[in-house]
Amino acid sequence: MSMFRPSQLPLAMEAAKKRQVRSQFAALPFRMTDDGFQVMLVTSRTRKRWILPKGWPEPGLTPAQCAEKEAFEEGGVKGKAYDLCLGVYSYAKLLDDGLLIPCLGMVFPIRVKTVLTKYPEKEERKRKWFSAKKAASLVDEPELKKIIKSFDPYWVVRRKS
Repeated sequence: MSMFRPSQLPLAMEAAKKRQVRSQFAALPFRMTDDGFQVMLVTSRTRKRWILPKGWPEPGLTPAQCAEKEAFEEGGVKGKAYDLCLGVYSYAKLLDDGLLIPCLGMVFPIRVKTVLTKYPEKEERKRKWFSAKKAASLVDEPELKKIIKSFDPYWVVRRKS
């Protein structure tokens, strides 16, 4: 019996020396295809980089529920959120006032059942489906690349949650 054992790269948090580290919950939306599976990335609003949908913690919502909400708002997808953190990655978030703050993103898988044509941030972002290998090559953060590359949706859907 094989066991999924994600390994975590060291987190680069140099910017944290000056400011408090914040956390966000990220969705890794995935769908099963005839060839295996695909993951969805969205573009960031300001720099138009490929990223995962993510957002701040919200009272009354679990981390997985927060990730599910962000997948809907930023990517227009709905599905099953798994209460399983696939890994953590570090990045600097650009705020509206131009300040960069150090953040940790905790990644939760979302098995997509519905892709919507209308959703809250449709006019602000692009979304696109990729193979895990291609998606990993498009994101900037080294830890996130590793999380996406090592993602095994078959293991996720078989586990009890």
